[in-house]
Amino acid sequence: MDKIHIHKYQIFSTVVRLGSLTKTAQALNLTQSAVSHAIAGLENELGLKLLIRNRSGIRLTDSGERILKKINELLQINDQLLVEVDAIKGLETGKVTLGTFSSVSIQWLPQIMQQFQEQYPHIDIQLLDGNYTEIENWIIEGHADLGFVHLPVSSTLQSIHLYQDQMVCVLPAHHPLQQYDYIKLEQIMDEPFVMPVAGCDTDVQMIWNLAHMTPKIKYRLEDDHAIIAMVKHGLGISILPEMILRSMYTQDLCLRPLAGVHQRKIGIAATSFQTISPATQKFIACIQSFVEHYRIADIPISSQ
Repeated sequence: MDKIHIHKYQIFSTVVRLGSLTKTAQALNLTQSAVSHAIAGLENELGLKLLIRNRSGIRLTDSGERILKKINELLQINDQLLVEVDAIKGLETGKVTLGTFSSVSIQWLPQIMQQFQEQYPHIDIQLLDGNYTEIENWIIEGHADLGFVHLPVSSTLQSIHLYQDQMVCVLPAHHPLQQYDYIKLEQIMDEPFVMPVAGCDTDVQMIWNLAHMTPKIKYRLEDDHAIIAMVKHGLGISILPEMILRSMYTQDLCLRPLAGVHQRKIGIAATSFQTISPATQKFIACIQSFVEHYRIADIPISSQ
């Protein structure tokens, strides 16, 4: 593949992912005019208008939508080719783009990345932080090679189960329900509820849907820290995964398991595990090895 074309494809793909010429220039260490010139050059060579730029930002044209997936596939093939060349030369190189969500980023990734970089210092790991929906879309659209996901995933993806995380009722300290060892949904149905925003609420919404019940939602927040802060100050209660609470538990909280079995299933997903690059295969193996030995530190999820 022509190196000049590959560079333009990389710029185009990054502009679409970041939604900004300025952010793309910063990410690729280019000037904004160089990014703009590369996009214009690609459009001229293809004879197609790919992007619409206005005050509201950047969006794909119909033509841009049609070729984006193919360009991302070409970029992946190019990465695999370079990795294979390095493998022939006896080098362990490559690039892996990983989609991840907050609790995994906090609890798992620092240790996984440290272990992996010690073993494969020449493989570059790039991170995309988002919610469950965004991560699946990034994988499907080719922006990410793989991602941590909530299972089950879209039928267009392949996945590997990694971990089951208990869902916990989070109450302010000294809440009247602290006397119970387990919390039934009926007991909290009329309590002011702090719900994660759409895209982050899959685990919690599923619990209510399966029970055919609707919580009394008072607030919707995206950030886990913000949800915990609202609960601490008595502005509502919530339901969160135990793994999130590991790094956020304080004496201002009262944690109780829900009655019944309520867990979120965390996995890793890709478009196909048969066609991923050798670097991505090595990173998945590192993730699996870490999770096998992972254990949530004891936090007081019991009666006081």
